[in-house]
Amino acid sequence: MSNKNRIYLFTSESVSEGHPDKVADQISDSVLDAYLRIDPNAKVACEVLITGRTVIISGEVKSHARIDEIMIAREVLNNIGYNGAESGFDTDNAEYINLIQVQSPEIFQSVADGGAGDQGLMFGYATNETKVLMPMPILLSHHLMQVQADFRKKRVIDWLLPDAKAQVTIQYVNERPVAVDKVVFSSQHREGIGQHEIRKVLIDQIIDPAVQLFLPGSDPAYLVNPSGSFTLGGPQADTGLTGRKIIVDTYGGSCPHGGGAFSGKDPSKVDRTGAYAARYVAKHIVHEALAERCTVQLSYAIGKAEPVSVYVNTHGTGLISDEELTIAVNGRFDLTPEGIIRDLHLKKISYAPASCYGHFGRSEFPWEKISNNSIRSFIK
Repeated sequence: MSNKNRIYLFTSESVSEGHPDKVADQISDSVLDAYLRIDPNAKVACEVLITGRTVIISGEVKSHARIDEIMIAREVLNNIGYNGAESGFDTDNAEYINLIQVQSPEIFQSVADGGAGDQGLMFGYATNETKVLMPMPILLSHHLMQVQADFRKKRVIDWLLPDAKAQVTIQYVNERPVAVDKVVFSSQHREGIGQHEIRKVLIDQIIDPAVQLFLPGSDPAYLVNPSGSFTLGGPQADTGLTGRKIIVDTYGGSCPHGGGAFSGKDPSKVDRTGAYAARYVAKHIVHEALAERCTVQLSYAIGKAEPVSVYVNTHGTGLISDEELTIAVNGRFDLTPEGIIRDLHLKKISYAPASCYGHFGRSEFPWEKISNNSIRSFIK
């Protein structure tokens, strides 16, 4: 049976800004932004561990800028809503440990003349199953978490607390999303709220409206707080680490992942820059109707500017062969780190907004913009 006739289920998840791993990502990217605002050429690799009542900020930096990393961490935590023991972290009564050190001079030298800061491989993906050329399951999962945070902060539902997760299963027919099959939704809440009320309110006010917005007529099964009471959350219940939600950050498992995380890394780090470029290329291919869906892989060697390899796979949906498309991509795009940084303005943006609800499919980011310089003009 061909893939075009398959009926299957596919699942992706997202987590809230109050999930401990995402707290760590937000602190890392906020530290990065603070350096880049003062010194656009700063070299930053910031990683955070948060657990119990302790925040550990670590990593390597080379910059003339001087910032207060601990103050930044406190601001991030307060903005999320971690302002007391009930919330899952008491920002004002926590211990903060700063272990930032100077970047290795050998690593710095590798990027000084435009080379990649490390070896590695990165993937980008695009599909025409949604208007923003992203897979449906991860888009709906992110939307659910954004609404949860919005309703919590505006006190539309006054017993919501910061930690939450959503998992969405979509039914596909002929490679197209046709219905939402299941939604798993877990949200931290204040004590004294019954599970029946939690289920009804979350379904009626958050989950079902989102499902009907994305795929009207769906009648999914809902699993709301399936483990029961969820009053103990946040860093006091679960340790958070920067870079541990890389599938949430990207495509929800719809394409491979090279393994590198994004948050806390300046644009010289190809883990981040290469992944943005790969998405940029894949999105152009699908936007120009050269394929219905596309996976792009880039790989780099430390100290070298040109990619070691460029791989394009249109999964049998391409208008021309993948080999011809790869040649056109190499002609159209400058995929050196300096070229990507220049073309996507990566020294002129804030990265913290990308640290929650996905790095892709959001129009505010430059790697999501479509250029007027068409790939088609490079096809021979």
